[in-house]
Formats: sequence, structure tokens, C-alpha cells
Amino acid sequence: MRISENDMLELIAFTLGDQEFCVEVMSVREIRSWTPATILPHSPGYVRGVINLRGTVLPVMDLSLRLGMAPAEPTEEHVIIVTQIGTQIVGLLVDSVSDILAVPASDIHPAPDVSKNMDRDLIRGMLPMDDRMISFIQLDALFVSIESEAA
Repeated sequence: MRISENDMLELIAFTLGDQEFCVEVMSVREIRSWTPATILPHSPGYVRGVINLRGTVLPVMDLSLRLGMAPAEPTEEHVIIVTQIGTQIVGLLVDSVSDILAVPASDIHPAPDVSKNMDRDLIRGMLPMDDRMISFIQLDALFVSIESEAA
């Protein structure tokens, strides 16, 4: 989806460790409390396993680990953000949801080119807010990489 500089974006911000990230509200189906997952053999290391979401098998990804950070140690405070891009539904394990934001697209700055790693495509941009910096995650790129690793 193309976004023009004049568009307003609705974002859900969440924390991973001491960092904040966000995704578009339109890609979020629900936010639910942490539920232990059933491990899937031979799945990528950042996939925690699957849970039953009202009769649907939902893969749950440790987003911290996927983004190259330390793996999460889920507690009762952790949540799963159930996201959908196209036909794929994936739960993202995060520490907590911190904010719902409405910002002009012009406030999103390009992510700095500090890595030659192909996962750099996962960050769509940076959103400076007050005294904090929020990384805007490109879910399409995240899901494409899941599909290719599963193939």
C-alpha cells in the first residue's frame, strides 16, 4: 500500500525490552494475553510454537528474537498481537502494548542505512516522538521471510 505524505497513520506502539516499535492498526486483528505455545519441530528459532485461537491454529513469533534481540521470557504481562497481512495470520509476542498513535505519514523518517543485512527491510521507518524513538515495522517483509523459511 502506498502512503502519501499527507496521509494520517494509525499505529499501535509496543515495547520489546527497552525499545518501542509500532505497526499499522489495520493489520492488527486483536491483542490477547500470553498463552503458552505448543512447540513446532523444525520451525525457525524465533517461532515460539502455535496456540489455539478460537479453533484456528495460530503461529506465535518471538518478535524480539526475530529482530535480533534477546529472546523473550514470557510472563503474565506479555501479550500477543494477532496480525494479518493478506491471508496470513501470525501472533507477535511482545512485552506490552504502550500506545495507540495517529500521526501524519510525513512524521515517519527513513530508517538509517547502518546495516547491509537483508532484515533491514523489516523497519519501514523511524518515528521520533518527544524524547523517544519508535521503529515502524514493515509486517509484509516479516511475513515474506517466514514463508520463505518455511518453504
